Amino acid sequence: MSRLAAVWDRLPRPLDPFSSFKVKMALLVGSAITLAAFTFWIGASWQFRWALLAALATSLALTQFLAHGMTSPLRQMTAAARAMARGDYSARVRATSRDEIGQLAAAYNQMAADLGAADEYRRGLIANVSHELRTPITALHALLENVVDGIAEPDDKTMRMALSQTERLGELVTNLLDLSRLEGGAIALQPSIFGVKEFLEEAIDHVAVAGDGVQVSVQVSPPDLAAVADQARLRQVVVNLVDNAIRHSPAGAKVSVIASAAQPTGLRVEVCDEGPGIAPAERERVFQRFTRGATSAGGTGLGLAIARWAVELHGGAIEVMDARTGCRIGVTIPAPAVGEEQR
Repeated sequence: MSRLAAVWDRLPRPLDPFSSFKVKMALLVGSAITLAAFTFWIGASWQFRWALLAALATSLALTQFLAHGMTSPLRQMTAAARAMARGDYSARVRATSRDEIGQLAAAYNQMAADLGAADEYRRGLIANVSHELRTPITALHALLENVVDGIAEPDDKTMRMALSQTERLGELVTNLLDLSRLEGGAIALQPSIFGVKEFLEEAIDHVAVAGDGVQVSVQVSPPDLAAVADQARLRQVVVNLVDNAIRHSPAGAKVSVIASAAQPTGLRVEVCDEGPGIAPAERERVFQRFTRGATSAGGTGLGLAIARWAVELHGGAIEVMDARTGCRIGVTIPAPAVGEEQR
């Protein structure tokens, strides 16, 4: 029966070009009556019962052929909905009709695709979070087990190693909470006017002390440049970009934070480092959650995703720019509409 239904659903649908279900019903009834009358006229010389039977049979066959294209999307959606209830989001409905049922079928296909993508993201998120949490927990467990068993001494070096693992756990949890709030729209922007130079210098102080002698410099043009944005959210952007640049910079390298006025209004911030850079094929992918390059240097893979969401909350854009050496990430924050500023 399933094979027969599949073959039946692949038959031509003559009424698909019509964009109204009412028009289709009218054509269906009119065609059935016309064919019945024509058959009855041809069989006028037959016995009445045979002529009537032939007219009914031909009209029913035509009705079945024309109506299958009107009702098969509903049957397909029923079957696909049952499959979706079992967790299978791959079933699609043939949406060739232009009427209301065809539009419903197209909307169903889009819904199924969106739900499938959401389910895939959920599964990937659980797997990634589990992996990210397991790594520092395993390292911390092994370290503490060695201390308890007397294999390692609880000296300053051991305690610093334990502290670094707990800091990594705290960073991951904080980033997950920030990303969840940003994606859920639970954070309302509170724009205000501020001096860019002072803001950047204060934001950089939130970054962990740069290792291996990496220097961070701030360049603002003009020096008295002012901007309007949500300072807390913009600080997240700067901190994550600078921290990412430091992680990927070699010993003795320099990280530059360059700010200028964006045209026609707004703020432009670029963070440049002297690391290995980002390949063109990965420049869009690095802003996805839990995506890390070949030289991730122990990051959680969430920093750039948080930066992108915070920038997009402002209606701005973030991109990886071309650079001769290292990586250069540019952020554009447009000026808010009139009336949005909070002084």
